[in-house]
Amino acid sequence: MDYKKLAELLFPEITKTPEDWEAAYPARNLPEGAKVTRLGPSPTGFIHLGNLYGALTDERLAHKSGGVCFLRIEDTDDKREVEGAVPMLISALSYFGINFDEGACADGEKGEYGPYWQSARSEIYKTFVKKLISEGKAYPCFMTEEEVAQIRADQEANKVNPGIYGEYAKHRDLTLEEVQQRIADGQDYVIRFRSNGDPNTYVNLKDEIRGEISMPENNQDVVILKKIGLPTYHFAHVVDDHLMRTTHVVRGEAWIGSWPIHVQLFEALGWEMPAFCHNTVLMKIDDETGSKRKLSKRKDPELGLGYYKELGYFPEAVREYLLTILNSDYEEWRIANPDTPADEFDFSCAKMSSSGTLFDLNKLNDVSKDVLAKKSAEEIYDFELDWAEEFAPEKAELLKANKEKLLKIFDIDRGGAKPRKDLISASQIFEFVSYFFDDYFKVETEMPAECSKEDIKEIFKRYKESYSEADDNSAWFDKIKVITEALGYAVKPKDFKKNPDQYKGHVGHVSNCIRIALTGRGNSPDLWTIQQIMGKEQIFARLDAAESRL
Repeated sequence: MDYKKLAELLFPEITKTPEDWEAAYPARNLPEGAKVTRLGPSPTGFIHLGNLYGALTDERLAHKSGGVCFLRIEDTDDKREVEGAVPMLISALSYFGINFDEGACADGEKGEYGPYWQSARSEIYKTFVKKLISEGKAYPCFMTEEEVAQIRADQEANKVNPGIYGEYAKHRDLTLEEVQQRIADGQDYVIRFRSNGDPNTYVNLKDEIRGEISMPENNQDVVILKKIGLPTYHFAHVVDDHLMRTTHVVRGEAWIGSWPIHVQLFEALGWEMPAFCHNTVLMKIDDETGSKRKLSKRKDPELGLGYYKELGYFPEAVREYLLTILNSDYEEWRIANPDTPADEFDFSCAKMSSSGTLFDLNKLNDVSKDVLAKKSAEEIYDFELDWAEEFAPEKAELLKANKEKLLKIFDIDRGGAKPRKDLISASQIFEFVSYFFDDYFKVETEMPAECSKEDIKEIFKRYKESYSEADDNSAWFDKIKVITEALGYAVKPKDFKKNPDQYKGHVGHVSNCIRIALTGRGNSPDLWTIQQIMGKEQIFARLDAAESRL
């Protein structure tokens, strides 16, 4: 076989050489040790937590080392492509603080190593396919989809490894004349890689997360160029990662099984391989079985990134949580460095999990509480308003009309050595403070069982008689204690606990009657501060309404 003639027969239109493309994409001028990473999503329209999980890994590896992180759109599968998916993806990742140095943009692209859409790089791929064919390392395969399906069915029936290899690679050794005739007859074809691998021989591969992995060599003649002239993932990412000078490939563990194929392709093209980092799938504890399972698009709304934006999680909180599950030593570092920006953490692949990573929404909420505890009332108000304008416009009007009041509300217990840690997300924050506004007020907690209806009415009566807006916290609470003692309740809860027969209840039960009347809830921030914000008119109206419900 004259392989050069075969290459010219198949790709007469390709006039550029591999050397031309090497010159067009020179080595990057970066500091020693700088990493070049890429996120390579398919434009399917579903933007999930795994996208952010991988993107954060890419971004941290690159930027912590003074390198480059770029976005490449792997859109060679037109059947999966969704219109508008790329701008949606870029917007979602940007919301969570992932901004790429170069690559695909919502309105085009930036950078010297494009095009960053794989569908626009067809000439490049064909150049290197032509090179492989000219060296006898690839060949045209004319088998129909039905023939391939029959081979797979026969293999399954005979219990042998599936795929096109050995005796099943029927067109591996066609003559030049046979190829010419088939093309003349109008037969479609794909280009397959000619593998010389032996599955009984093992290769040792180093994974930056998992360490050394031993795997059988690939013996499959995999498709590298489809009938439509676009490459498969196997081939496209090898060419692109080389020409774009990627140093670290971060991808899901599902690709580990294909790794030997990629090793062969890099070797066949004479290129140095980048470092590979196969991260784990995101898992959760199933509510029904109690066992770990993979996060599911169908079952788990928290897999979609839109979930966190719609609920109003601070992007910083989501990033902070992901870092805790990405690197095993991050929490320890955060405890030692409570006020240090997360970007200063020494992120490392070696500290990433090599088994399923457990995603815990409750833990995210705890992290979010810690993050929001450090935010000012102004920051919380601004975020709350931005969220409401997009997801709850009717609440946005209320927020805008009551800014000064809300700043006071958000400032409750915010300072000091132990700031409040009860705020999680914008939707929860609004629900948390909604009792301040009559249109959203609702009673969620019953009055304490220790207090009779008659006593509750008397508590409200005496409370209104003694109430003064001029009282400080201490004077205000002293008046509650007077009411408590006068009605036969213990001023000190421990006295009631020691002698429950001598008292109806204690001061906590009395004050909770007032708390529930004003907020509708048994738990709230500091009650005196709440009343300072509400004002006497609203306080008395709430007390009267609570009495009418008894």
